[in-house]
Amino acid sequence: MCQRKYALELVSELGLAGGKPICTPLEFNHKLTSLEFDQEVNNNASKDIILEDKGSYQRLIGRLLYLTMTRLDIAFVVQMLRQYMHAPKASHMDAARKVVKYIKSTPRLGLFMPTDSCKHLVAYYDSDWGVCVESRRSVTGYVVKFGGALIFWKKNEEQCPGAQLRQSFEV
Repeated sequence: MCQRKYALELVSELGLAGGKPICTPLEFNHKLTSLEFDQEVNNNASKDIILEDKGSYQRLIGRLLYLTMTRLDIAFVVQMLRQYMHAPKASHMDAARKVVKYIKSTPRLGLFMPTDSCKHLVAYYDSDWGVCVESRRSVTGYVVKFGGALIFWKKNEEQCPGAQLRQSFEV
């Protein structure tokens, strides 16, 4: 099950049909920050500007969210971009456009449930401690596959114990 036609329509609507596709939806270690974070931590050192038309960003993220139903390869990046819908910056729109460029290179990806595969249930788990720059939260997640097809996935964010300890001393 794939949404090839929908994906290619999205690429052409953004004017990226003639552009060069990329091989990953987001660069490794790419950090996205909110305006509030930039103001507090960076003292407005960031030259990143707020988008005047946040509706275009919100529509794009909405369309990408729809694609995540069959495109689990972009689910994490789209979830990250979704957090900035209230006040998107130019860097957020650039990152969203990179996801669309990635989709251009992989329009046929989707869910596949083979009928002749072995019916084994397999689960994978991973964690990244303190990955979020703004909240220092830990991200953990797991996926469950049945017969080679992904049937369930979940992600949790939890505050690091060190961050809780630091907050208790600040009070």
